[in-house]
Amino acid sequence: MGQYRIAELYRIEGEIRGMGPGQRLSARQARTAPLVAEFGEWLQSQRCRISSKSRLGEKLAYIHRQWDGLQTFLHDGRVEIDSNAVENLIRPIALTRKNALFAGHDEGGRAWGRIASLIATAKINDVEPFTYLKATLEAIAAGHPASRVDELLPWNFQPSS
Repeated sequence: MGQYRIAELYRIEGEIRGMGPGQRLSARQARTAPLVAEFGEWLQSQRCRISSKSRLGEKLAYIHRQWDGLQTFLHDGRVEIDSNAVENLIRPIALTRKNALFAGHDEGGRAWGRIASLIATAKINDVEPFTYLKATLEAIAAGHPASRVDELLPWNFQPSS
């Protein structure tokens, strides 16, 4: 029963993707909330049947403890059903940092990780990385004050015309 219910939740999410938060919230309240409640009852009945000392029992107890958080998307139309979009955005950053372990030297690896993070963050913010790094390094070389470093962050970057 569980996998089919979850597939139905994701099918509904696919249908409401791109709608405004209010519309998503209304659709979730009308269509998704009853399915989640029914799924919660099913999970609870499974939890009562299975030993809490078994691996499955431990997993069901974990779900039970996280149940309120798992339903956050039902109360806020801005919240996604899962964190897949964010995880997909940050995966390249984490992979590049991990690859920096092979830079040959600890400090080289740290420098590589910093640069890779800046490049990935620029890409996430739709900023061309080379243009961003060049402008940022030129600003630092020209004496950009450290007290205004926030201006140099990728999400604040404004390329000169």
